[in-house]
Amino acid sequence: MKKIEVDVAIIGAGSAGLTAYRSVLRCNKTAVLIEGGPYGTTCARVGCMPSKLLIAAAEAAHSVKEAPAFGIYPETDSMIDGKKVMERVRNERDRFVGFVIESVEDMDEENKVRGYAKFVSQNVLQVDDHTEIHSKATVIATGSTPLVPKILNGLGDRLIINDDVFSWNDLPKSVAVFGMGIIGLELGQALSRLGVRTVFFNRGKSVGPIKNEEILDYAYKHFTDEIDTYNSENIVNIEKLDGSVKIEFKDQSGKKIAEEFEYVLAATGRTSNVDKIGLENTGLVLDEKGVPKFNRFTMQCGKSPIFIAGDVNNDVPLLHEAASEGRIAGFNAANYPDVVAECRGVPLSIVFTDPQIAILGILPGEIKEGTYVTGEVSFENQGRSRVILKNKGLMKLYAEYGSGLFLGAEIFGPRAEHLGHLLSWCIENNNTIIEMLDMPFYHPVIEEGLRTALRDTLSKLEMGPPLVMKEMECGPGV
Repeated sequence: MKKIEVDVAIIGAGSAGLTAYRSVLRCNKTAVLIEGGPYGTTCARVGCMPSKLLIAAAEAAHSVKEAPAFGIYPETDSMIDGKKVMERVRNERDRFVGFVIESVEDMDEENKVRGYAKFVSQNVLQVDDHTEIHSKATVIATGSTPLVPKILNGLGDRLIINDDVFSWNDLPKSVAVFGMGIIGLELGQALSRLGVRTVFFNRGKSVGPIKNEEILDYAYKHFTDEIDTYNSENIVNIEKLDGSVKIEFKDQSGKKIAEEFEYVLAATGRTSNVDKIGLENTGLVLDEKGVPKFNRFTMQCGKSPIFIAGDVNNDVPLLHEAASEGRIAGFNAANYPDVVAECRGVPLSIVFTDPQIAILGILPGEIKEGTYVTGEVSFENQGRSRVILKNKGLMKLYAEYGSGLFLGAEIFGPRAEHLGHLLSWCIENNNTIIEMLDMPFYHPVIEEGLRTALRDTLSKLEMGPPLVMKEMECGPGV
């Protein structure tokens, strides 16, 4: 068996692992990157990028459908060519994956080990049956895998996860989507708008990461008005047929319904890839899900020479967070036992539905009652939103009473991806509501809706006049 001695061993060549690897090299330490699966990150291969490609196609189709509202009538009914849609998704996906593979290929061969790693002890890894790696520190960056609920077991090739969608050569006729989390919402709405008969099965009334009850009610009604939605707890039976799945369930009135779907998409969450890496040989303290307990500011597991970064730690499974964690973990692993804590960025989560969802900063559940105020705005009468027929949604802003410091926001509305970024930058800069209102607002833009919400917040902070009239975006309200 081949033996390797190295400063840092990194298990997993995804976004967190690759960033950790570069971080170690910047510290002038040696590192090996261990990967058993295909190169190409989850984001590029089956996550962020291919899903946005599918969503972009859905937005184009929806725009054609909505054109008559502007007085524009397509000469023929919109024709969706599923094969062409999926061809572009796959081609562009492969292009993004290719960039990642190229970066891995540029690495020195002696720094790459192919195979699946397992801990023998805290400082020793065995990769398959061919290599033993002795390291001063290790970074676990093994990612996560879609979680399939037991109720869907036995569906064979009719059961899919998001990974499978992007390998399709054509769009199916029908899909039952289980779960209205981020993945379920994005893929479900996109498929529906591309002409696929889509039904949501969801437990309760959850909608992605939304917490505010008013926004949650608004968003849930929006999605359920567009796509048939049923409570997964009311399913009576699921049966695999020849080329389809038959689902029997009860609707809200208790009426029994039976429908067949070409596929069932499991979008009910993800589970950390920790079950096959020999954690039982490390002595680490694990949580109830079998994930090592760690310090999210150092990424260190206890006081050990083991660090954990990315989706595997089940903290904030987002690409920018994985990259940040990989950098922190790589730096601290390279300098172990001299470990330093690093400030984490403002929490920011975006869902690319229509309307979009953005959640950022500190939310009411994390703030002491009575120490904050809530400002708000509806996009239904917001000028620019009405102009482009995207006037649906609500936004809530949270600010500290007394100081006026901006704390966080929940947005369900148009261009929330951009509003979310602007507002997260304001938190990073420790801006107050007054300082935010002093910034320029062009006309007519959706950001003017943000200005209305800021003025409402200022009024509730008792730092400004109450909004006694509806704001006029091109009149005295300016």
